[in-house]
Amino acid sequence: MKFTVFGGTGFIGHRLVSYLRQQGHDVHTPLRDEISSVGSALGHVIYAIGLTGNFRTRPYDTVEAHVCLLSKLLKSSQFDSWLYLSSTRVYSSLPSDTLANEEVAIPTVPGIDSLYDLSKMLGEALCLTHPSNTVRVVRLSNVYGLSQSKHTFLASVLQELREENRVKINESQDSCKDYVAIDDVLPLLQSIAMHGKRRIYNAASGHLTTHAQLAQELVRLTGAEVVFSRNAPRRVFPPIDISSAVTEFQYAPSVLLEQLGGLLSDLKNDPN
Repeated sequence: MKFTVFGGTGFIGHRLVSYLRQQGHDVHTPLRDEISSVGSALGHVIYAIGLTGNFRTRPYDTVEAHVCLLSKLLKSSQFDSWLYLSSTRVYSSLPSDTLANEEVAIPTVPGIDSLYDLSKMLGEALCLTHPSNTVRVVRLSNVYGLSQSKHTFLASVLQELREENRVKINESQDSCKDYVAIDDVLPLLQSIAMHGKRRIYNAASGHLTTHAQLAQELVRLTGAEVVFSRNAPRRVFPPIDISSAVTEFQYAPSVLLEQLGGLLSDLKNDPN
């Protein structure tokens, strides 16, 4: 089976390309300067181009990646299916007691903090406007694993721990996130791209981890010092509904706190 992965050099894209090739697929990974001549018969497309925590300092690049380039490619390409990698961050403005399913209405106020959400949602809208049911969206939670972007919260915490054996967290202890392992995400993306029956899926763990729980486990595993800034802001995300992926694909994601020891061991042995 032929796949084309746009954004194949990023954290998720690079791991996805390796996974798909291991499954026996023919995978094409055009670079930015090759996109204008990429051709038309792309097979199953996975659009993994995007920015992470640096969107505030690169607003124009964020919109270009999430919307403008997507629009050009979606308009000019021929494909068997198209999967746009969005983010569960679009749910960040929901009340913390709201279950974030794929149909929930999302309130968003324009501004620098919502630029990422709005650009992802516009990218989603472009995909869902396409008449083909094989053009789909997957909203990814906080994906973790080796070589994840240093701009993500978890990666920055683990890097500081590794370098200084001490971590200072600048958000409140009861702040929380949903973390999902890259190894759980990859087979799900392949299944959605090839067989998905819906237009939107959540890809998360369905489990919220507070910063206090994360800190406690880091201290237990490493003996390092973990402190919190005084009067730090509280950032609480709503729980993510993963029932669609569970029902359709028997998706069974792991929980970060149960995998943290293995992740720390992998990071310790990682030459990078």
